[in-house]
Amino acid sequence: MRHTNLTESDEYLAAREELRLAEIELMRHRERVAQQRRDLPPGPVLPNYVFRDGDGEVTFDELVTDRPLIVYHLMYGKKQTSPCPMCTMWIDGFNGVAQHIARNVDFAVVAAAEPDDLLRYGRDRGWDQLRLLSAGDSTFKLDLRSEDEDGNQDSTVSVFARDADGAIRHHYTAHPRMGEDIQERGIDLLAPVWHLLDLSPAGRGDWYAGLDYGRLVSGSRT
Repeated sequence: MRHTNLTESDEYLAAREELRLAEIELMRHRERVAQQRRDLPPGPVLPNYVFRDGDGEVTFDELVTDRPLIVYHLMYGKKQTSPCPMCTMWIDGFNGVAQHIARNVDFAVVAAAEPDDLLRYGRDRGWDQLRLLSAGDSTFKLDLRSEDEDGNQDSTVSVFARDADGAIRHHYTAHPRMGEDIQERGIDLLAPVWHLLDLSPAGRGDWYAGLDYGRLVSGSRT
């Protein structure tokens, strides 16, 4: 299969065809894994956690509707005194596609930071399409292992849904660390940045997100 009308060497075309077949295999495997994720048996029923936003308290029962709820756990608050740059990169992307996410599921960002600090940071980043919640004094983050007993934070994604009886159950949680030898790849699928870098000859390299650059506006850095 040709992908361009350029004149390419036989060596390149052969390697590109081998890569195409590998990409098809990867796609099909990814779809099998996604089906396994969907087919997980019901998880435990969860307590009615209390969160806080700019308007006061929000209970878990109020937060979870009849649609699945996806929560991204932002590393900010307690021992994480400044927001995590990588989490920030993820959430920048979520804000850009929030209107598409909202067609199918509910979505929220939860942090250990105080509501005023979290909302202020969200405004500075331009997160105007996302629900930002402080976990407050609840055990939500500890229970989902996005926080340890000492208040250290971890980036995490969790999914919740109501069962046929209306109870809120845990469906799925993932962390960057997938094993002793895989420390930072567990939630890469949530960020298009990695996949774009993977298309380039240099790949990801040792690049790491930072808070020292602003958002791109009309091709210029701000």
